[in-house]
Order: sequence, then structure tokens, then C-alpha cells
Amino acid sequence: MDASDCASPGCRCHGRKPSYPSNLTDAEWAVLEGEARAVMAELIATTGRPMVHDLRAMLDAIGYVTRYGIEWRALPVDFPLHEAVYGFFLRWSRRGLPERLAGRLRGRLRVMAGRGELPTAGCIDSQTVKAAETVGAAACGFDRGKKINGQKRHIAVDTLGLLLCVIATAASVQDRDGEHPLLALLREKFSTITLVWADGGNAGRLVTWARQGLVWPSRSSSAPTT
Repeated sequence: MDASDCASPGCRCHGRKPSYPSNLTDAEWAVLEGEARAVMAELIATTGRPMVHDLRAMLDAIGYVTRYGIEWRALPVDFPLHEAVYGFFLRWSRRGLPERLAGRLRGRLRVMAGRGELPTAGCIDSQTVKAAETVGAAACGFDRGKKINGQKRHIAVDTLGLLLCVIATAASVQDRDGEHPLLALLREKFSTITLVWADGGNAGRLVTWARQGLVWPSRSSSAPTT
């Protein structure tokens, strides 16, 4: 197959030149490629079908949709067909491959920073944001403290500020109620974590539950700057 051709009729993704701000730079792709292909090998082993489209073009297409919030069918014509991109996105997502890829990259960054590959401590917090028009009313709520109608992101990061877990709720959900399942998810995914910092709004019931249900010690300390 010619370097500029693709086995999918009408697609020339293998000869595509990145031209959008959302595209991976050559330096970013140099870091990402090995990990992305390793994850891709897991998908091929499961489905038994190699992908005919260029992997970098596929990731750039998903990045374009994510960055600009467009419909899949509105992808520019220099990307693979939108049906192929969406199908690829579903296959990766259903198997948790994007999260696995992020985990590989996070581990590399931690090692480069002189830390262990797996975190032993983390921080939790929340952020209220206005919901996109595509988010249904049932998934939204009003945050009286922030005066925002939308959703709330409950986030756990390591001490380098690298994302570990995130859960989205209606903005009306109290921090301690949203961070209850967040801590459970964090414990499930990272058994190496023995210490979690949180602000004073999480004192009381959440701390008691974490100590009893998740067997985490209770310590008094200021949250680290990350």
C-alpha cells in the first residue's frame, strides 16, 4: 500500500498533514506513539481485526471533536470518515483503553519526575461548571454556593497534579456526597494509595466512612500544592 493511501475507499489518512491546533505535535506523538500502539495491540488481539486507518489520524480526529465540541459528522474531510472515527472511539471506550493509555503516560511522567510509577498519595476536590447544551436537564443541578447551574466534577489527582479519577454529578450534589463514590473508585484503582488530602468541607461523615469502609487512616494535614 502506498504511504499516502488507505484501504478504505476515498480516505487518504496515511498521507495526512496535521494542520489544526488540536492535532498532536510531532514531539507529543513521539511520546504517545509507543504507548498508543501497545494499547492498540490489545484491541486487535480482542477483535482480531487490524485497523486500516492511520492511528495518529484517528487520535487527531477524536482530539478535534473533543477540543471543539462538534458533531462526529462535522469532522473535516481530511480526517478518516466520521463513521470510522466514531466506531474506533466506541471500541476503545468500551474496553477502557483511553484510561489505560492515560495510566501508561501518567506512570512515565511520574518516573521522569523521580517518583514511583504508582502513586501512594493523592488529593480530592471538586469543580462546578456550566453544562453543555447536549447534557440533559436530569443530569444538571444548581450549585447555590457557586451560583452556577450545571454539573460538578469530583476529581482525584496525585501529588504532581496528574489525574487519577473523575466522577461527574449534578452541580447540586454536595462535595462530600460526590466524593464518597470518588474515594471508592480511587481505592479500587489504586491500592497503593494510603493517604488522601481533602479540604475542610469533607470533614465528618466522609472521613469516618473512608476510615471504616476503605481502611484509610485519618491524618490532619494541609493539602499540598500541586
